[in-house]
Amino acid sequence: MNIELLFLICYLLNALVLSVVLFLATFNLYSSSPDLEKFSTYECGFMPLSNARSRFDIKFYVVAILFIVFDIEIAFLFPWIVVAKQLNGFETLGVAIFLIVLTIGFIHEWASGALYWH
Repeated sequence: MNIELLFLICYLLNALVLSVVLFLATFNLYSSSPDLEKFSTYECGFMPLSNARSRFDIKFYVVAILFIVFDIEIAFLFPWIVVAKQLNGFETLGVAIFLIVLTIGFIHEWASGALYWH
């Protein structure tokens, strides 16, 4: 058996076992008994102004989604930067297309006003 395949199997097995153990531990250690501390004001020090389940402006969600999308796309560039000198023209073209799509998306969001906070 190939040593890399063995390491991969061990890694996946460890990840699975650790996930199951942590899930079961948190499930078994969970205390569902409500007390005054759980119902008290949390960290901010003042009473809430309204119900936490009230509706939010859609702008909060749009900004959060845009942040996640652009943050993840930038994170995809780090592996390319590390091996940029070893790439041939085909891989560089793929990254160029990725950056063009990213730039077009950014320009579209900017032009549609999704980045402006009113």
